[in-house]
Amino acid sequence: MSDVHVKIYHGYGHTHDLIVYGHVLKSRIVVQKHYTSRILINIIHLLRLFFIKPLPRAKVRLYWKGGYIDTLTEDDGFFKFEWQSQHEISTGWHPVKVDYIDTKGNVAATCEGKVYVPHSTQYAFISDIDDTVMVSYSATKFRRLRELLIKNPRTRKQFEKVADWYQQLTIAHANAETPNPFFYVSSSEWNLYDYLVEFFNYNKLPEGIFLLNQVKRWYELFKTGKTKHTGKLLRIARIMEAFPKQQFVLIGDNSQHDPDIYTSIAAKYPQKIFAIYIRNIRPENEVATKQVLATASAAGIHTFLFKGSEEAREHGRTIGLIQA
Repeated sequence: MSDVHVKIYHGYGHTHDLIVYGHVLKSRIVVQKHYTSRILINIIHLLRLFFIKPLPRAKVRLYWKGGYIDTLTEDDGFFKFEWQSQHEISTGWHPVKVDYIDTKGNVAATCEGKVYVPHSTQYAFISDIDDTVMVSYSATKFRRLRELLIKNPRTRKQFEKVADWYQQLTIAHANAETPNPFFYVSSSEWNLYDYLVEFFNYNKLPEGIFLLNQVKRWYELFKTGKTKHTGKLLRIARIMEAFPKQQFVLIGDNSQHDPDIYTSIAAKYPQKIFAIYIRNIRPENEVATKQVLATASAAGIHTFLFKGSEEAREHGRTIGLIQA
């Protein structure tokens, strides 16, 4: 099975709690390398990301600092490694390797990845992607699908000044040598991982850890970007528990469920949430969004409903998050 492919996503953690995710697929994901405005080419490349064949119950082995850990993939080919390091780990990026072990015990595929150990900064940031960073029209199924199909990561539009704002947040009460960590928790599927990484790199957004939704097959494409409340909430809660020293700032939008999810997180971890920012992408939801955020505000958490990134940046200055 030489065509089997192991895919690793950036992991995160610290000495006593490290996490790496990935997939084992029966064929390699074709990643777009040459970008064009031609709609047909963009459609073909996007569709290829969903023509995948996961390998269920496959044995995978992670190598770390002279040792290794084995596990099996789930029915959708997804694997997760969570472990403690026997040695203290310095901050920054650390290499890992994962092998697929076939039924004969041979290494049939391998992949190298990275684990990020954040600096012990005062703040950490959790951000949604669709309609928070990237213009996606998530609330309208067909408009979202149209954006995905006809554009590529370099022609997708980001909200004005969002990269400038996020870059300032990376050094809020920190500096470029010890930046604040960013986690991008989205309803987008793991199929779009390389697509999103290219969008973030191209638009000079902060490098971070992506935590996405379950892979979908080509026949589920029309359901892209749809997930249950609990999935996103649990992913955010997992980050909170992994980093007990940091205070978190949550950034999202009101096109779908971010206000409810974030206020639920704030109710569970009131001492760990410094601020909640919600982009007002759906004016018709404005009143309801303010009512939801009021519960977090009553608990002493800074909340702000904004339209433009400049507004949010200025608000950050007034509460001392961003230094003038």
